[in-house]
Amino acid sequence: MTDQDLIAKRLAFIETCLCDLRQRVRPDRLSTDVRELRFVEHTLQIAIQAALDVASHIVSDYRLGEPRTNRDLFDLLGRHGWLAPSLAGVLRDMGGFRNVLVHGYAEVDVSIVRDVLDHHLPDFEAFVAAIRQRIGDSA
Repeated sequence: MTDQDLIAKRLAFIETCLCDLRQRVRPDRLSTDVRELRFVEHTLQIAIQAALDVASHIVSDYRLGEPRTNRDLFDLLGRHGWLAPSLAGVLRDMGGFRNVLVHGYAEVDVSIVRDVLDHHLPDFEAFVAAIRQRIGDSA
């Protein structure tokens, strides 16, 4: 059974992260201010992790399949109609970006951080809206 309170909290947390990114960040300083960059990186990381947590919960509870990786969670949601395929692909890529941030597979390119900040925050909002629509407004 889906824990709607848990999902609601994680979705609200994503929205809080987005609000923080929009209100507190000075994108023009990402290349010159390490604190600014680290704030953005960390906030994106925890927002992506919250989306992964929600996806994992839904995939498990609704028995949508066995993901090989965390990134596969979004593909499963797309395959089963929870997310539009294009949104599932973007979020899968965000999962990969989160891995770079967390595990340091490669040095983080500031231009990629800036691109996510400038162009992909609405993707998180679309994720939140799609999940809420599917499981009900209580989430």
